[in-house]
Amino acid sequence: MRLLPLVAAATAAFLVVACSSPTPPRGVTVVNNFDAKRYLGTWYEIARFDHRFERGLEKVTATYSLRDDGGLNVINKGYNPDREMWQQSEGKAYFTGAPTRAALKVSFFGPFYGGYNVIALDREYRHALVCGPDRDYLWILSRTPTI
Repeated sequence: MRLLPLVAAATAAFLVVACSSPTPPRGVTVVNNFDAKRYLGTWYEIARFDHRFERGLEKVTATYSLRDDGGLNVINKGYNPDREMWQQSEGKAYFTGAPTRAALKVSFFGPFYGGYNVIALDREYRHALVCGPDRDYLWILSRTPTI
């Protein structure tokens, strides 16, 4: 019976490490001279590499606003046609270094963070290319529903 708490602790430690990779993937350069205030507001997902937490969703948006603690509020919303309903997730994001460098860590569940890295952004902040903690997560975002 003493083994169960040890296994639970080891599993929890593994999950914290596995789910908290806030650094950009190797070989990926994030946007410098990033202006978080210009990035705030709603972004429309134009395309993505599909993954389990957005699988099947359409008309996906991400809305960012400032938090009192210097981070960002994140609201992801998408339509699930199979269930005929909108789904929404609320999270928080923090810069992993200087706020002028577009490398953030984002969490939608407790202490578990993953990388959120803006790797391309036009001067007018109309289009963005974002990757996650590795190259399996990639999004093309726009200020409008179509490009």
